[in-house]
This record gives sequence, structure tokens and C-alpha cells, in this order.
Amino acid sequence: MDLFLSICAIICGVVGILGALIPILPGPALSLLGMFCAHWTDYSTMSTRTLWIWSIITIVVTILDYILPGYFSKALGGTRAGVIGATVGIFIGMLFMGPLGIIIGPFIGAVAGELLHNRQNLDKAITVGFGSLLSFLVGTGIKLVISGFMMYYIWVDLYHSLF
Repeated sequence: MDLFLSICAIICGVVGILGALIPILPGPALSLLGMFCAHWTDYSTMSTRTLWIWSIITIVVTILDYILPGYFSKALGGTRAGVIGATVGIFIGMLFMGPLGIIIGPFIGAVAGELLHNRQNLDKAITVGFGSLLSFLVGTGIKLVISGFMMYYIWVDLYHSLF
């Protein structure tokens, strides 16, 4: 069972890092699951306190991931149409452009949403589009760092336990 949990921990950690880059996968949550799998092995040295701290961090990061796009959009004068456009743009971008679409899609979607809302203000629409892009980059960066640290904890715990 320990070997199974160790393999699950590593897989969850790696998929968690990928999930930080791919919006469909809950990256930090999968990384946290990997930490729990590592903790549940008989030879783990990871404390329950560490799991609590990383659980709280995961919850905060997940909430921020939902708040940041709206915050950046509103801070740059965006409307609900721009936020909806950015969200739709993520999925359409992924569908038609793959990984590059995850970055370009929200920008194009936010610009399109703002232009549908107010057809006369292209400058504002582009500014909101950059806000959407910025929120995606900041959110992805935070998730990547958090998932990377959790993978580090998984690796160190399993490595020290096995060797």
C-alpha cells in the first residue's frame, strides 16, 4: 500500500503542476492530494501541521484564482461582459489553439466582450483585455509556485523516507 500511495503522491504532484498551467485541472488541489498521499504512507515524516498549512494556502490560492480575473478587469474599467468574454475565451482558445490559446484566448475574449458591450471604445476594450491577460499570468504564476513547493515537499518526504 505504501508503494501505491507513493506513486499516487508523485503522480498527483506532477499533474498538479500541469494543472497550474491548464485551467481545467485543479493544480494546487491535486498537489495537496499528493501531499496527503505521501503523508499516509507508513514511513512519512510530514507533519499534520504541514498539511493544515498547505490546505489553507490551497484554499486561499483557489479563491484568489476566482477573484483575480474580476478584480483586474474591474480595476482597469472592465464590465461583466469583459469578464464573461475572458472566461469563454479561455475555453475557446484551448479548443482551437491549444496551450497558446490559454494565454491568448482570455485576452481576445475580454476584448470581444467589451466591444460587444460598448462598440465604440476599442482602447478600453484592449486595456481590459490586457487586464485579463495579466490576471491569468499572475494567477497561473501563483498556482505554479504553490504546486511546485508542494511537489518539493512530496519529493523530500518520499526521498528521505525511502533512502
